[in-house]
Amino acid sequence: MSVGACIILDMTKYQKYTWVCTSDCDALIEYTFKDGYGWPAGVMDLTCRCGTACTLLSVEDATIPYTDTPLTKEETMEEATPAVTVPDTYNSNLLVTYKVIRGYSDAEYATDKVASIEWDLHNGRQSQKRVTTLLSQIDAVKEIICEAYADSGDQDTLRAIAEALSIELIKEVEFTASIEVSGTYSYNILENDYDLDLESEVTDALYADSNNGNIEIGDTEVCNVREC
Repeated sequence: MSVGACIILDMTKYQKYTWVCTSDCDALIEYTFKDGYGWPAGVMDLTCRCGTACTLLSVEDATIPYTDTPLTKEETMEEATPAVTVPDTYNSNLLVTYKVIRGYSDAEYATDKVASIEWDLHNGRQSQKRVTTLLSQIDAVKEIICEAYADSGDQDTLRAIAEALSIELIKEVEFTASIEVSGTYSYNILENDYDLDLESEVTDALYADSNNGNIEIGDTEVCNVREC
């Protein structure tokens, strides 16, 4: 934001009006006017930005100080950024010995300057960001290929793109299925305290599973249990 040239003259007769908005916004609004440019006598209405009529709190004389120093240069207002504090013990040329981890193989020990290690860490973070972006893009390509493959007239090209990006063309299909089950349940009728609840017994005893690794059973429900 630039501040242009201006001069504040000696105008000391002002009035300051103060309102409060009683709605949820709870705003306090102040206006300061030169005499003769304020609200007409007896008319003090003001509507808040939220649409609520404000309540006048006070009207009082105000004084704006005089200055004869014009602002003749454009000044750029910039947000102040906190200065970085460098520790007294920091030495970018210091030699440091550190462990280099290489997967499951034995670790190695290397010695390098702090500055070189800092750049290696920076480049590693940038590479990780790039990998994350590429993986996201590959996932998007996978979705496009899976949706278009069945109806595509050029499946060979789509297959080649998938192989180049190591994409497995796997599409998940949700399904529901019904299985009719019949069987026999045995219980001792001489147990006087036993009241047969066939539905509960069958529900607790039956479950569905898959012998096909490509099918995953998410939920099962036993219904329509009845005696034959």
